[in-house]
Amino acid sequence: MPSMRLKPLHAVVLAVGLAAGAASIGWSEASRQVFSSAHAQAVTVPSAPLVTGLPDFTQLVDVVGPAVVNIRTTEKISNSQVAIPGMDEEMLEFFRRFGLPVPSVPRQGPAQPNEEGIERPSGVGSGFILSSDGYVMTNAHVVEGASEVIVTLTDQREFKAKIIGSDKRTDVAVVKIEATGLPAVKIGDVSNLKVGEWVMAIGSPFGLENSVTAGIVSAKQRDTGDYLPFIQTDVAINPGNSGGPLLNMRGEVVGINSQIYSRSGGFMGISFAIPIDEAVRVSDQLRATGKVTRGRIGVQIGQVTKEVAESIGLGNAKGALVSAVEPDSPAAKAGIEPGDIIVKYDGKAIDKVADLPRLVGNTKPGTKSAITVFRRGQTQDLSIVVAEVEPDEVTTADAQTPSTETAAAKQLGLVVGDLTEAQKRSLGVKGGVRIVSAVDGAARAGLREGDVILAVANTEVLNTKSFEAAMAKADKSKAVNLLVRRGEWTQYVLIRPSGK
Repeated sequence: MPSMRLKPLHAVVLAVGLAAGAASIGWSEASRQVFSSAHAQAVTVPSAPLVTGLPDFTQLVDVVGPAVVNIRTTEKISNSQVAIPGMDEEMLEFFRRFGLPVPSVPRQGPAQPNEEGIERPSGVGSGFILSSDGYVMTNAHVVEGASEVIVTLTDQREFKAKIIGSDKRTDVAVVKIEATGLPAVKIGDVSNLKVGEWVMAIGSPFGLENSVTAGIVSAKQRDTGDYLPFIQTDVAINPGNSGGPLLNMRGEVVGINSQIYSRSGGFMGISFAIPIDEAVRVSDQLRATGKVTRGRIGVQIGQVTKEVAESIGLGNAKGALVSAVEPDSPAAKAGIEPGDIIVKYDGKAIDKVADLPRLVGNTKPGTKSAITVFRRGQTQDLSIVVAEVEPDEVTTADAQTPSTETAAAKQLGLVVGDLTEAQKRSLGVKGGVRIVSAVDGAARAGLREGDVILAVANTEVLNTKSFEAAMAKADKSKAVNLLVRRGEWTQYVLIRPSGK
């Protein structure tokens, strides 16, 4: 018999067909058992398809559609500046979505006396009604910097809204309109949401009100932020959809459409939604106090790699590696040390590094919590009193960092400088070097001006001198491991010296 190369499915079909005639051609008993087994497995496959037809979203739109709103915002700018001619609301929303400053150009002609500035459109987005008395949930970036917020209902009624509160870390905001008897959404259970499940979005992409798109849940617990494990979908989300609801097939809100992955600014098949349980927790605080209070323990943490876990006897790569402890912080008072691996917090296992800031952030300041660390081959149970996260502050001290062009930094494509005392206090670190410029390999690795290098090849860096010393000890034949701080984030970056 000539040899044939078969695809796996064809091979199974051929095996089933040959099983019936195996005895007639004198095959061994073992061969008959193999083919009989393949035949038995084949016939147990359900004859009916697992999925039939496509869902009908019409009833969902009829029921939930009236609870979805369009949001327009304006902002007051200096009377010496005006928006770039031809820039529409959708483009303005694009700039806000990605945290970019809205472009403007100098105004032509002198300002009029007593003129207090100019109102200009600053964004367009979506939202949904939380309660019949006029509370509306949306994204924080939709209303950020707005001097006026206009909410339009599906019946074309318009209301000026008051911003109750906004939380940039989770990108959740709550606004209030003066109306009663409004249709409100139902809140779903995110824990019951399954990958592959159909979901629907309603919003105002490119200002087109009450547009409906649908798709499936692509992934859950997608780590793209400190405090939020996002829901990933393939639902078409574009500028203007921000703040709108993600709905399951029961018409319940399971998320807030917030971000997209894009190289062009438009939809590319990957979108992210804030889980509604996280958003409701934030909105409850915003409605109660106008702000969100979070816990902190005062540590800088990084990922535990498989190699590190095996070398220290931890076994599996889990937990959060403590790279630095802030002086006089809750962690310092509790006895946590750099090099500890936090494996459990308040009785909950830390499977990956992102779990810790979420659990700590959701803890009420002043709470006494249990924390378990892995230190030098043994676990230790400690007690820690959680402090409160300080509000975000804007600092201009970064611009004053003196630069030092060292040979080691130049090999990586970097120019670095020592941190000032003010910068150390602002960041809550005892040392490090700030990146003044990044080119070549450093730029390719994603490093940029303003990043702070805390460690090189697992060696703590306090200043440019210790940075040079750590680089001298690093293996130049391999990629160099840097522990880098950017804003609230601390992560490891692998970078190859120039020419490698």
